[in-house]
Amino acid sequence: MNFYFEAAKLLDKLDAKKGSVKGVIASVSDKDRKRTAALVIETLKYKSVLSDVIDAAKLLKDERKITSKNLALVLVHDLLLSNGIQAGDGPIKQAILRHKTRLNGEFQKLKIKRGVQSTADLAQSEDARAARIPRYVRVNTAVWTTDKAVKEFLSRGFELTGPFESKKGFARDQHIPDLLLFPPHTQFTDDPLYTAGKIILQDKASCFPAYILAPPAADDSVVIDATAAPGNKTSHLSALMRNRGKLFAFERDRKRFSTLTKMLAKAHCRNVEPINADFLTVSPEDPKYKDVTHILLDPSCSGSGIVNRLDYLLDAETQDAEEDRQRLDKLASFQLLMIRHAMKFPSVKGIVYSTCSVHAIENEHVVRQALRTEEALSGGFKLAPRGQILPQWGRRGISEEMNCPADAQSVVRCSPTEDATNGFFVSLFVKADKSENNAENAAHASGPTDTLDKETTTVKRKERDTSEESSGPVETQRRRKKRKKKNHS
Repeated sequence: MNFYFEAAKLLDKLDAKKGSVKGVIASVSDKDRKRTAALVIETLKYKSVLSDVIDAAKLLKDERKITSKNLALVLVHDLLLSNGIQAGDGPIKQAILRHKTRLNGEFQKLKIKRGVQSTADLAQSEDARAARIPRYVRVNTAVWTTDKAVKEFLSRGFELTGPFESKKGFARDQHIPDLLLFPPHTQFTDDPLYTAGKIILQDKASCFPAYILAPPAADDSVVIDATAAPGNKTSHLSALMRNRGKLFAFERDRKRFSTLTKMLAKAHCRNVEPINADFLTVSPEDPKYKDVTHILLDPSCSGSGIVNRLDYLLDAETQDAEEDRQRLDKLASFQLLMIRHAMKFPSVKGIVYSTCSVHAIENEHVVRQALRTEEALSGGFKLAPRGQILPQWGRRGISEEMNCPADAQSVVRCSPTEDATNGFFVSLFVKADKSENNAENAAHASGPTDTLDKETTTVKRKERDTSEESSGPVETQRRRKKRKKKNHS
């Protein structure tokens, strides 16, 4: 029966929005994960139906021993849709079995009411967006090359025709050099390449943070991944560093830390030191971290951008708008705290801040607040120009949500509906040198210069022209003559 209690606890976490389906399942021990995952996923698929059956049969009202709705859901799922409840006789199992006839009768009534012949027709429909997202496979260059990986897949009968051209079609990604695209339902979890750590299953957008941070592959490189579990981004950083230098990977949760260490070992990450601690408790003055130059921040977020092959099952869940706003505010405060802490490290030059959220409150708003903090102003931090943050990627930030509309060009967004990825946001803070800082300060005092990017000048010019047009043609002409005379003088 412990198996059912564990599955019910996972459903409780999902109800409380404490993670994605995949993330919550990852917290289960390896020996029980496959079985528990199957029950949780299948229960979610039929959750609406099972809830209606339980309510119609008055199960929770008549059986006081069953105090958890989610426990009832997993038990009734196995009773009606599987091979029966797989547990020894006990009071809770007997409580369910006493209502077996009534539960089954309500289930059959519901099928007739909904006009379906097959039980499978009652399952929640898959998110259509997930069907447009390829199966992304990152080649682990710590073990072999992408060219060798391509040859291996070609030898298996795959064709370089694209992931949607055929069941065996695949392609190289045009933005991330070591990323391959396969048809959405291609399975690799039991593939020898996956179990050997030669390939890593990672969404394209999730590859952006490490690629944009681009830590140097040098023996004296020192990098921090502040929230490392489950380890995909950490292993990507390690591969980009070519296993050179030092990479500190922080994870405060003990279970997730265990997952992280296993992932890093599997991915052959030799330059990583995993640390079971909260990044916020680490002193930037600690001699151990005085040479850290690059920090990756991918803190807890709402996960609102995740559109994978499982989280569509949560879409039916509703939450009070005020509660949701309060939760987002708390997340944003924590995210800002992480950025401010990262900016305190004395040698840091680049900080990537990313989320898998689509909400501006966790993205543009956090970034614009970070730029105003004491740490940013005293440390000389600013957003990296577009040329340093995936310049070829078209989707940028929301300009009206930034302090300066031009800053939107310095951040990256991913749209689940249009970019064939999960929803994502990435920004890069860089520390300017002293001469650049002086120019930046002068720019704020006297107006836009090249250090603020040409986009800023363009935006301000448009705003000025709009203002002049609203003043009328005579006044506009007078202002322009006055400006022209001033420029000549």
